[in-house]
Amino acid sequence: MQEALETEALSILVKSLITYKGRIVGTPAAYYPESNNDITDKNKKVTKDKLNYDQVFIRDFVPVALLFLIKGEFDVKLDEKKEVHVKGKEIVKNFLEVTLELHQQERAKSFLNTGRVLMPASFKIKKVGGKEKLEPDFGQHAIARVTPVDSSLWWILLLRAYWKATGNTNLVHRIDFQEGIRLILELCFSDRFDREPTLLVPDGACMIDRRMGIYGYPLEIQVLFYAALRAADELMDRKNHSNKDIIPAIKERLVELANHMRDEYWMDMEALNKTYQYNVEEYGETAINKYNIYASSIPYANLDDWLPEDGGYLIGNIGPSQMDFRFFAVGNLMSIISSLVTNKQAIEIMNLIEERRKELIGQMPFKICYAAIEDQEWKIVTGCDPKNSPWSYHNGGSWPVLMWMWAAAARKVGEEEYINFASAVIETAGKRLQKDRWPEYYDGHTGHLIGREARRNQTWTCAGYLLAKELLSEVGAKHLKLISFEDYSEPKAKQSKQKQSA
Repeated sequence: MQEALETEALSILVKSLITYKGRIVGTPAAYYPESNNDITDKNKKVTKDKLNYDQVFIRDFVPVALLFLIKGEFDVKLDEKKEVHVKGKEIVKNFLEVTLELHQQERAKSFLNTGRVLMPASFKIKKVGGKEKLEPDFGQHAIARVTPVDSSLWWILLLRAYWKATGNTNLVHRIDFQEGIRLILELCFSDRFDREPTLLVPDGACMIDRRMGIYGYPLEIQVLFYAALRAADELMDRKNHSNKDIIPAIKERLVELANHMRDEYWMDMEALNKTYQYNVEEYGETAINKYNIYASSIPYANLDDWLPEDGGYLIGNIGPSQMDFRFFAVGNLMSIISSLVTNKQAIEIMNLIEERRKELIGQMPFKICYAAIEDQEWKIVTGCDPKNSPWSYHNGGSWPVLMWMWAAAARKVGEEEYINFASAVIETAGKRLQKDRWPEYYDGHTGHLIGREARRNQTWTCAGYLLAKELLSEVGAKHLKLISFEDYSEPKAKQSKQKQSA
């Protein structure tokens, strides 16, 4: 039964593979078989527009790519008569080269190269005059014309994962790849009207790609930025003269960013008490309430009830007179995987998830954001966006793709309690996903309803489940190295201990 479930999910990924000039270059957001109908029951059919779900998205392909890197070369039985041999690592290499090519083409269009160094959010393959052509989307086609910030950061992380899986240093050190990494980071490091080590970005610049009140310094981007810096620090060729300035800049920014996030974004009972008792209108370098946060803006009663004594998390955003106390899953889970948070903080995040399983996990893991914004606040913040109605889509919806990050975080912390808990929940969730035909997301307080606008056969849903299973398996610790990082402080601690022994 379990084997059949996993085979089905894997076959959807393989059937969806897209070819460009004879090379397989990725999977689209959703797999559409010959019939483009979503069957909701035996008697009723609902046809949904493909919109951009037929495109290959960088962020969507990441879990697929990680799964392919783990599996390497493998065979998949598509039906009784057809079996396909898949070269997983080669597909990831093709994807990295194609997206870099699009990055370079877009850059060449502008004389000043202004804003032209981001990776596209997605691309599709079109036929023009009988020839195949790549058509990227840098935000110019997107709903609300959102500029993707996270795609560039995920691209660097995927390049490192490929390198870890293959040891192919020649590809990583190629001049075009080194330049690609460098240009992305130089854009992140560019001068701006800001003094923080974090990145100032617009609403909708990440997985939450619709207006949700995350303008400023959203947690997800800061954590991905930190992870991308860690990856770049390993990938940059020290012999390449063009990298001589960027390498020390990476080191310096890493320290500043880690200290800032661990201090300013961390929320537990101790931090809540401190924040609640802040003085306001403080001035100077010694000010404790740096952002002039007013106690009346803190949902302290809700937080006091919701925060367990042994739990904590990174808040969603911080800025002048503003603290976003929502729990954002991608930022918190990736902060554990990337070692942005300390070991103690990682355990407290996992404790919070376990103790608040009803709200954050419910019927289908994992809530992308908690709590949902409702009523008048929903109208103002989202612009009355019906897709982001309370407890749906980005506004408190449940996204199965996040299972792989949860599994990786549990594996990273390493406690059997967290690994067993995640394994049991994900095992049950897989059976439901198969029954529901692998939807994109779920609605409702507990994730009981299939998302109203959810596409079926969503490739990152299939990959998220399969990747979670791989990470939670007996050899999961070996696979974790593709995406995780060790804490900077650990080698120093060992070194000082050795000195004391001497």
